[in-house]
Parts: sequence; structure tokens; C-alpha cells
Amino acid sequence: MLAALPEGTAYVSDGTIRTTYVCRRRFMITRTSERPPFRASRKTGTGWRDLAQQQDDAFVAFARTLTDEEWERPSLCAGWTNKVVLAHLALGLHLPPSRLLLAMGRRRWSFDASNDLLSREYASQSTAPELIDVFDRFRARPRGIGRLLPAPLLLGDHVVHHLDIAFTLGRSGVLAPPVADAVLTVETRVPNPFIPAVARANGIAFRTTDTNWSRSSAGAPEVVGTAESIISVLAGRHHAIPNLSGSGVAILANRL
Repeated sequence: MLAALPEGTAYVSDGTIRTTYVCRRRFMITRTSERPPFRASRKTGTGWRDLAQQQDDAFVAFARTLTDEEWERPSLCAGWTNKVVLAHLALGLHLPPSRLLLAMGRRRWSFDASNDLLSREYASQSTAPELIDVFDRFRARPRGIGRLLPAPLLLGDHVVHHLDIAFTLGRSGVLAPPVADAVLTVETRVPNPFIPAVARANGIAFRTTDTNWSRSSAGAPEVVGTAESIISVLAGRHHAIPNLSGSGVAILANRL
């Protein structure tokens, strides 16, 4: 269930822990027992767990091919190396909420500052292979704050960060089409005030060139491109704008 909170706050209300989760972009999630508003894939019946496994399998295989030098390169997450992004992903699957709250309390309840510090510290204390092993160990059964993320947003988060690393290394075609299509549906249908992908997509038609996904709107300006490029731009990354075409590209770019 999505809900809005003041930036950088966290609290417990009615037994529910609510917190923001950020990487130079802001979105907030609330743990809930409600099901997502749609299935991940209506055609195949694929569920979120299956898609998450498929995506995380691909990410782990991809991550194990990178060199130490590639991990130290800047990512698309402003100010973070690829290794810090990896640390952020691994930490997000098992960080105790109490540790996050403690860090925020010491930093005037700034989630951004706490998230940045914890991710950088974790990256400095571990090697890339160790971080990959941690991610691989906890991805099937997340603990701590990882259990608070609804499955569609957790999948989207992992996909966007996968692209943050892959694109900066000049790699593309890293996502499975069913995963990419599901994330595009999340980005264009699930309102989120901290990653305003729905607002960015409003009034624009989209069509992917490498999957069967599209969103039509009569008379609307269109954005055409690979699924990965559209996902990255809707998440607020300017990097993939040159990969897009259509009458709606300038409109979308102005909304970033």
C-alpha cells in the first residue's frame, strides 16, 4: 500500500513501520498484507515472486562478471560508485529497522544522509564478491527493512539499480522482457510521490521496441524506445533520454 510521509521521517503507528527508502530519488512504502492492484503478467500468470527470482538470478550472474575496476566506476546514482549501489541493494535486504532508525536519529531524521552513510560504510567494509554473496543469500527471504517493501516496488528498485550499474558500463539488454514489462506497468500505474513516474508518464503514450509492452492514449504524444531506456528515464535518470524517440520525448525530459 502506498502512502505519503514527510521526507526523511520514520515512525511506528498501529504496529506498522513506515519509512522512506532513497537513492538520490525518493519513494515511500508501507508494509501491508494487501495484494498488488494487478498481476505481474496477465498473459502468463507469472507472479511477483517468480519475476523477482528471475531478475535477481540475472543480477547475480551479471554482478559476478564485473571487475574490481568496474565496481569502482561512477553509477547513475549521483555520487555513488557501482559498488556503493551494490552495497545499498545488499543492505536493503537485511538491515534491521532499529539500526536505520538509530542512524536517522543521529542525523536529524534525514533518511538521505543515513542511507548514504550506511551504504558507503557497508561498501567500504566489504569486497564486491562478499556483497554479491550477501545479496544472493538474503534475496529469497529478505529480513529487516527488506520485508517492508511491497513486491512490485522491490522488483522495481532492483531493476532500476541494475540498470544504474549496467548503463554506466555501456551494457544493455540485461533485463528479461517479462521483468521489464512488469516494471513499466508499475512505473506507469502505481502512484508514488517520491518517484513520480506516474506523473512523468501522464498524458504520454509509450511503446517499447524490444518487448510487446505499450501504453496507448488517443492523440497523445508518443515515446518509443527500449524497455530498459524507458524504465530508467521514468525513474528520473537522464542518461537514457538520447535512446528515446517520438513526439513525447521533449515533454518527458522536461519532467525530470
